[in-house]
Amino acid sequence: MELDPRTTAAVAVHCQGDVVGPTGAFADFFHQQVTERHVIDQVSAVLSAVREAGGTVVYTRVAWKPDFSDLEVNSPLLGIVAQSGCLKEGSELAEIVEPLTPHGEDIVLTHQRIGAFAGTDLDTLLRDKGITTLLFAGVATNASVEGTARVASDLGYRVVIVEDACSAATPEAHEASINSLGLLAEMATVDAINTALTASVTGTTA
Repeated sequence: MELDPRTTAAVAVHCQGDVVGPTGAFADFFHQQVTERHVIDQVSAVLSAVREAGGTVVYTRVAWKPDFSDLEVNSPLLGIVAQSGCLKEGSELAEIVEPLTPHGEDIVLTHQRIGAFAGTDLDTLLRDKGITTLLFAGVATNASVEGTARVASDLGYRVVIVEDACSAATPEAHEASINSLGLLAEMATVDAINTALTASVTGTTA
């Protein structure tokens, strides 16, 4: 694998307290797999490698107004948001979890749909920075990771799924999503990403 950090961005998907945390609204869905797969540590490793190589780090987070006036419930997943009253802008659990706190130069994009491109200027932000390759990590593999990655592919980006830095509600759901995305994206590990970025910086061949 070859990666040019100048044109590469890591996209950390929904690493928020309500989604990946032990006390969040979606803890019963996602926390077990987040823990078993060490997703927070793995995402952190990807982001650190990209930063150290001089690449771009993007966080996508989903949050709505406290009165949910901007929430359009057109799916069961968004229905859970409405019923539980979670992911309200300004709440602690809507923020990125502390181990993954964004750095000053990172991009933090808030959106209201499952995928991060819908209704946002994410595509413009990436193109303005000359980004052509996106490394996806986060939760959930079969929802917001896959949803955003599919649109990225349609928009012409080189899409790489960092498989061991993602998780879903179950191992089966994660695996099914990875198998489906294999037609649209490259699959990589955290170690492979780190090796490729290190090779790019040092001028060696990965």
